[in-house]
Amino acid sequence: MVKFTMCAPPATCESVDGAESADDAQSHEIAKRLRQAIQPIGEKYGAQLKVAEIPPGPPVYQTLMAEVYGPDYSQQIEVARKIREEFSKTPGLVDVDWTVEDDQPQYRYVVDKEKAALNGVTAEQISRTLRLALSGHEVGLAHLPKEKEDVPIVLEVPRSQKTSLTDIGEIRVVSSSGPLVPLSELTRVEEGTIEKAIYHKNLKPVVYVTGDVAGTEESPVYAIMKLSDALDKIRAPGGYTIERYATHLPFLTDRVSMKWDGEWHITYEVFRDLGFAFAIVLVLIYVIVVAWFQSFRVPLVIMAPIPLTLVGILPAHAMIGAFFTATSIIGFIAGAGIIVRNSIILVDFIELRRKQGMSLEESVVDAGAVRFRPMLLTAAAVVVGAFVILFDPIFQGLALSLMAGEVASTFLSRMAVPVLYYLHARHEKMGIENGAAVA
Repeated sequence: MVKFTMCAPPATCESVDGAESADDAQSHEIAKRLRQAIQPIGEKYGAQLKVAEIPPGPPVYQTLMAEVYGPDYSQQIEVARKIREEFSKTPGLVDVDWTVEDDQPQYRYVVDKEKAALNGVTAEQISRTLRLALSGHEVGLAHLPKEKEDVPIVLEVPRSQKTSLTDIGEIRVVSSSGPLVPLSELTRVEEGTIEKAIYHKNLKPVVYVTGDVAGTEESPVYAIMKLSDALDKIRAPGGYTIERYATHLPFLTDRVSMKWDGEWHITYEVFRDLGFAFAIVLVLIYVIVVAWFQSFRVPLVIMAPIPLTLVGILPAHAMIGAFFTATSIIGFIAGAGIIVRNSIILVDFIELRRKQGMSLEESVVDAGAVRFRPMLLTAAAVVVGAFVILFDPIFQGLALSLMAGEVASTFLSRMAVPVLYYLHARHEKMGIENGAAVA
């Protein structure tokens, strides 16, 4: 076990979490504490310090992203700067950054061809000398007996002799006549700015504003909701309100607009696709049960306990402090098949007892009592099987949905299915008797 400590020279040393030990903390909690400790250091020197966590979820550039599109790149930068300021003001948003680079000076050494020719020095010599001084040059390999691989021999000017333009200008080049000529006599320095990178997405120029979520509510949806009112007040250079998109890119870029991306977009797509898949599953289950029981109402009775699993799933997530994730939905969908199976057992047993001559009321009560044991054993098997992944950071939602959903549905469906079947059968019986009386 590793205990993270932070020491401030000369002798002060304390645990990252104060008096408590960090032995039991997971990596995410450790990252949150480290972020609070190192951010003041970066602010002191005007640097961006981030704590990068290996994401267990979707491969996205950052947890929360705002993509700014528009007709002019300078307008995009202006709006993105305002959005970044709002990101920094929002509680729970950390590691705020954007993809716009700061101005970086660039110095170009231009060869004075006339002076170089008079001294018998070529432009290629000057270029090679500068490259050697600044970047170094590999001149060979050293075969050391204790090394498994060959060690490259790099010829380079010491750092202390290339820290300024004056130092570099003192570097000398061998002329054709023999004497060494300093670079300052053969070149002139032109100052400029390094060309900045422009990001594109779907062939459209875009400025990214990024941030991570590390507060009490760590879903990007909550951060988007907090930012909604502040972003409504931002105006584009033309004086209009920027339009925001949540699920798709803007079709045109004639006006400055913004789109949410990052984990939010992946979450939206996953929940949308899983919801659509679940709807198809429900339809298929309904069709299969209709074909088996030769009734359009009985399948509704059998499928009624499916929503009852949420009575166990949602409180279980809240009690443990887990988030309702995509794996939670997968567990909800998987549990639906087990629930339908238990309901079919109950309904089939009720109809079997009715065929044996038992009354409707007795059949319903007998099914709830007799078939409860196999239902309970099924729930116990699911709980034991899912327990092994309960503490996994990725599949915890799947385990919670299977365990809590199965336990809740087992007890609730034992009462709900017999009662609903009783109401259905009695209504059907009354309808037949009324029809016979009319006839």
